[in-house]
Amino acid sequence: MAKIELALGPCFFNWSAERFADFYARIADEAAVDRVYLGEVVCGKRMPFLNKVWPEAVDRLTRAGKTVVLSTLALPAKGPERRAVMELAEQDLPIEINDLSALPARAGRPFVAGPFLNVYNESSLAHLAEQGATDWCPPVELPLSSIETAAAANPGVTVELFAFGRLPLALSGRCYHARAHGLSKDSCQFVCDRDPDGMEVETLEGERFLAVNGIQTLSSGCQLASLTAADLAQSGTGRLRLSPHTLDMVEVAGHYRALLDGECSVEETAARFREMPLPGAACNGYLTGEAGWRAVAQ
Repeated sequence: MAKIELALGPCFFNWSAERFADFYARIADEAAVDRVYLGEVVCGKRMPFLNKVWPEAVDRLTRAGKTVVLSTLALPAKGPERRAVMELAEQDLPIEINDLSALPARAGRPFVAGPFLNVYNESSLAHLAEQGATDWCPPVELPLSSIETAAAANPGVTVELFAFGRLPLALSGRCYHARAHGLSKDSCQFVCDRDPDGMEVETLEGERFLAVNGIQTLSSGCQLASLTAADLAQSGTGRLRLSPHTLDMVEVAGHYRALLDGECSVEETAARFREMPLPGAACNGYLTGEAGWRAVAQ
């Protein structure tokens, strides 16, 4: 059985350039991950503040032996944002496409199909494979049974399962963070930086419901896919994706590596995660076809 790899997905949140630099330096030096995704995928307004961070991060991660993939915006709305996506797609670098407008510029060269693309069956995945997709991170609401079917029909595509972190559920043309602070999207003052793991949204009864991050809707709970390497291989999964949060991501990666290598059981791994300050209650319901907020025995 081939080794199940670990990947660190792109960070969704508005962290400072200094925080990003420190974060990826530690990932390069200490984290048991095989690949790292870099780039702004949520809000194009954040991009100019981080352009100086990425070259150094790419260099350090590459020297540490990590595969680096550059991620595109998932909802490029304005001209400069669309041009940035096109320019990235045209480069001869590993990229993750999160908006289909990037496909023509990629011109059949290899890419990762990101979780923001609406790929829900084997035919859609086969079409992207014909366009150059070599890897696929399925939408987070897709159950393992459907992922297994799509993977079996497209053996040349590596499946990368979203395994840890708040689930990316939707993107909007409106900025929820700005609205919550009485601001408009165009003059948001970047208030999303106040919530480095997303802002909690409660029901009228005071129950945790969702989380928001600028224009993005996330789950309140934290996806925690506790599957063994054998389970993942059976579903056709070749890699797990961990989504960055403010807790110790080196420790998170270590727990998953131990689980995949058979050094810890599912129960032991779950116990270790219960001791960590997760951004929300553990959930995994989507993987079994249940409501996504549920925690289901796997």
